[in-house]
Amino acid sequence: MAGKIITVAQQKGGAGKTTIAANLAVALSRKGKKVALLDTDPQGSLGRWFMTRREAGDPGMEFSTASAWGVSYECDKLRTAMDYVFVDTPPKIDSDLKPAIRESDLVIVPVSASPVDVWATEGVLDLAAREKADVMVVLNRAKAGTRVAEDVDRALKELGVKRAKTTLGHRVAFPETMGLGKGAQERGKGMWTEEIEALTAELVKRVGK
Repeated sequence: MAGKIITVAQQKGGAGKTTIAANLAVALSRKGKKVALLDTDPQGSLGRWFMTRREAGDPGMEFSTASAWGVSYECDKLRTAMDYVFVDTPPKIDSDLKPAIRESDLVIVPVSASPVDVWATEGVLDLAAREKADVMVVLNRAKAGTRVAEDVDRALKELGVKRAKTTLGHRVAFPETMGLGKGAQERGKGMWTEEIEALTAELVKRVGK
C-alpha cells in the first residue's frame, strides 16, 4: 500500500506548522512506522530540526527537501518507500503551494487560538477545496480557561470547516523539545503527550494505515 502524504499548510506565519509536522512524525516513528519529512519552506526550519535530531543519533525517519516544481517527484518517490510523508510548506498562498496540496491525502491547517487566525486560513482552504483535498484544521497553542475554542469553532463554521477534536495546548514542552531536535513525547509524560497521541490517532483514522 502506498504511503500517505500529509501536507501542513498555513499562510500565516507562526501558526505552528513545523512543530506539528515534527511531533506527528516522531509519534508515528515511535509506533514503528516508516516516516519521511519533506521540507519545501525556504526558511528550512524543519530541516534544521531534523539535522539537530540527526546529530544526537538515529533520527528514526528520512528527510528531503524540494522546491515547488520538485514536490510531486519527491512525493512519488517517498510514498513508495514510506508509510507517512509530512510536507512542511512556506507561509504563503501561491502557485508554489498547489503541487503539495494536490499530492496530499490530508492537509493539516494549524490555527492559533484566535478567530483572526481562522480568517487567515481562507486562502489555504480555498486552494484545498479546488484541489479536492481532505482538510483537518488543528487548534494550536490554546490556553486553558478561555472560550477561544468556541470562538474559533464559530469562525470555522462560517467557512464551512470543522476542526480536529484534539486541541494542542500552549505548552512550553513543544518549543523546548523542538530546539533539541525532539518531539514533545520524548520529554516524558504530560498533557502534551496525550494531545499528540490523540491527534496522531485522528490523523491515522482519517488517512488509514
